Amino acid sequence: MSDSNYYIGLISGTSVDGVDCALVQFTQDVPKVVSTIFQAMTPELRAKILRLCQGTCIDMHLYGQVDIEIGRVFANSVTTLLHQTGLKASDITAIGSHGQTVFHDPSAEFPFTLQLGDPNTIAQLTGITTVADFRRRDMAVGGEGAPLAPLLHRNCFRSPTCTRVILNIGGISNITVLDTADGCLAFDTGPGNVLMDFWVEQHLHKTFDKDGNWAASGSVDAELVELFLDEPYFALLPPKSTGRELFNAAWLETKLKQLKAPPRAADVQASLLELTAQSIARAIRSAAHADEVYVCGGGAANGALMQRLQTLLGEVAVASTAALGVDPDWVEAAAFAWMAKQTFEGKPIDTSALTGASEPIILGGIYRV
Repeated sequence: MSDSNYYIGLISGTSVDGVDCALVQFTQDVPKVVSTIFQAMTPELRAKILRLCQGTCIDMHLYGQVDIEIGRVFANSVTTLLHQTGLKASDITAIGSHGQTVFHDPSAEFPFTLQLGDPNTIAQLTGITTVADFRRRDMAVGGEGAPLAPLLHRNCFRSPTCTRVILNIGGISNITVLDTADGCLAFDTGPGNVLMDFWVEQHLHKTFDKDGNWAASGSVDAELVELFLDEPYFALLPPKSTGRELFNAAWLETKLKQLKAPPRAADVQASLLELTAQSIARAIRSAAHADEVYVCGGGAANGALMQRLQTLLGEVAVASTAALGVDPDWVEAAAFAWMAKQTFEGKPIDTSALTGASEPIILGGIYRV
């Protein structure tokens, strides 16, 4: 085992664009992101993952093959990172792999969540002990299984003088409310980039709307936004979590069909950005009297979205987590490195304020080498 306190965090998020891989060094429990790489999903693998995410008519052969294929992609990103840094496998204490979520249903009769990216494959190909399957242990004690990245937010980003909200905008958005008295609340607010990414891919054949430029070229359709915000999920009280199982192409098509006349494609994109901004702002206002909001995830790079959030939140200061010393692109990967450290050291974590779990538990399973 390494004495360097190096861990590696791995995650592919709801956007299914690729693997975030971060080398993290810890001083006690405080992380420092040392080096990073992003490995894009091939179009072929991304298409297979999105097919599984639909949740119907699942081909079990495809499911099993994709599980191993994602595990190999994750392992390759680790070996590439090691080559980039000049480190050996023996220098790394453990990998924390969130995997790739393909389905998440905490409200089922038997709640479950599915993340692919076989940890046996990752451990074997990298030669590094791997910690994975974080969500299901949380569900076993009554938790939602998500969001989990707020565990790092709670550990690292609290202020003694003001109430902070850490906002993660990936495919799905979530907030972590950190007050000055050690209180913490976290939940998924609804869509982040997932619907905007789908729409721009359908119409411009791009994987995302760079800086929100296409959305900014359109006009918000107030009637459509009202239909969007009528979604019952937004009225649910936390703890709550969601994903592509709800906010997907079928959901969007259902809303669009309720309009008398179809809007221009750019106006739909503008309205989807407005949905993301309004659902986030409403969630923040309902959860806290925030003094500061710090944004991480891919949405932090969407200038139009960031500007709209600042307008909706008024005097509340909105900035990226770079102001707190962590690049917004790497907060989630660092979070799973941090969770791997807790699991490897046998430390139970209290997720009750985040997921509704009934008791502190050790998250994830360890695949040793």
